[in-house]
Amino acid sequence: MGGAGDRSGGGAGDRSGRRGPRQRTAAAPSQRRRHTDPARAAAYDVLRTVADSDAYANLVLPPLLRERQITGRDAAFATELAYGTLRLQGRYDAVIEQGAGRDPASIDPEVRDALRLGAHQVLGMRVPAHAAASETVGLVRERVGAGAAQFANAVMRRITERDLDEWLDLIGDGAGEDSVARLSVTESHPAWVTRALREALLGHGRTAEELPDLLRADNAAPRVTLVARPGLVERDELLAQAGDSAQPGRWASTAVTLAGGDPAALRLVRSGRAGVQDEGSQLVALALADAPLDGPDARWLDLCAGPGGKAALLAAVASTRGARLVANEVQPHRARLVAQALSAVPAEAVEEIRTGDGRRVGEDEPGGYDRVLLDAPCTGLGALRRRPESRWRRTPADLAALTALQRELVASALRAVRVGGVVGYVTCSPVLAETRLAVIDAVRAARKTGIEVQTLDAPAVLHTLAPGLDLPDREDAQLWPHVHGTDAMHLTLLRRLA
Repeated sequence: MGGAGDRSGGGAGDRSGRRGPRQRTAAAPSQRRRHTDPARAAAYDVLRTVADSDAYANLVLPPLLRERQITGRDAAFATELAYGTLRLQGRYDAVIEQGAGRDPASIDPEVRDALRLGAHQVLGMRVPAHAAASETVGLVRERVGAGAAQFANAVMRRITERDLDEWLDLIGDGAGEDSVARLSVTESHPAWVTRALREALLGHGRTAEELPDLLRADNAAPRVTLVARPGLVERDELLAQAGDSAQPGRWASTAVTLAGGDPAALRLVRSGRAGVQDEGSQLVALALADAPLDGPDARWLDLCAGPGGKAALLAAVASTRGARLVANEVQPHRARLVAQALSAVPAEAVEEIRTGDGRRVGEDEPGGYDRVLLDAPCTGLGALRRRPESRWRRTPADLAALTALQRELVASALRAVRVGGVVGYVTCSPVLAETRLAVIDAVRAARKTGIEVQTLDAPAVLHTLAPGLDLPDREDAQLWPHVHGTDAMHLTLLRRLA
């Protein structure tokens, strides 16, 4: 059996990048192999794990960096290389197609991932072209073989012949005259996602002219955002512990942002008194806690609580008001994550962490809660900055199954809340089928069962938490990366009247 240096992408001299018979090269192992630096190797291994295991990069990379003891600038380089490559994969595949003269789908996946990393170093980072090309070829030689390295060398030479603007013009022209197709390839979004985001902008009171800015915001690396959980830690204490790069959040009084680094290194995060949570996610949870209701305010429910960020924030707020939270999650492993997230919350504020189907809660406990958060399962197209691989995994077919589930969960939430209580419907997607249309359909269905609902002024509630927040004059609220610097969180507040 040959070693890593013997695994060729084809025969010796084969420039296809596709697998073929394994052949030994005439060069000695010391001449035909080189070691990839740890940061690039880590980024490459993340891409391969994401591709082979349907894993999420944000769950794979941090433990990998810790395991390999990659820290500081090397860790930052690996993070940008992995996440940036995944975000801009569509753009780089179009570039690779031009450089290779063939569909990237025909290239061996291991070689293709290395070329994507090389393209990002040349076109998306400040890595000198010769260094990016050399490291990419070395990576392919080490991980695949000498024949594939020759192919990678030829493609990287083509990629380095143009700068980013020249490549964007070329691949944009190749997409034709359609503006959505052009934006999709240059800004690295599947065409159906680009169309859905354009419709979402229009449907939520914004303009189609914002679409390029929205797509670019999806491709920008976000700052790490922390939450100081009320009653457990003050934001000033979190700021002091987080160091000089930390800043108060732009909108939420609980938010702190970091320029980089590993949040798990902070004692307050490890203890559960603080956590990692997007500022938009914080705002929608705080808005439910502050929404006006009629009657008592003692029992709250998070209907779909995993992995626990919003549940922990709600439970922390509940602990300051004498209320209790029930956290329900259908998947046992996610319920365990919820328990971890709530570990620092006073026991008297957490009534139960349970595993169960949220669609049954309304039937099993009708009118049992004063406030209900429904953070509905969705496509996640509002969190593409943080989940860079999501855009390539989702398909239009996912929407039908998800929207049907969302309507069932809204119906359950409206049965579970008492008359006078409030439901907060939240998604990390701005897509109309998962936001406005899902709520309209669910409320119409509820009326047929005798449940009457009033839509509250969600922007007004958010403005009490975040004065100056730019929101159109409408009842629901949609946040945007390019406007608010948050994930594209949606919030509708519903008060049950009968």
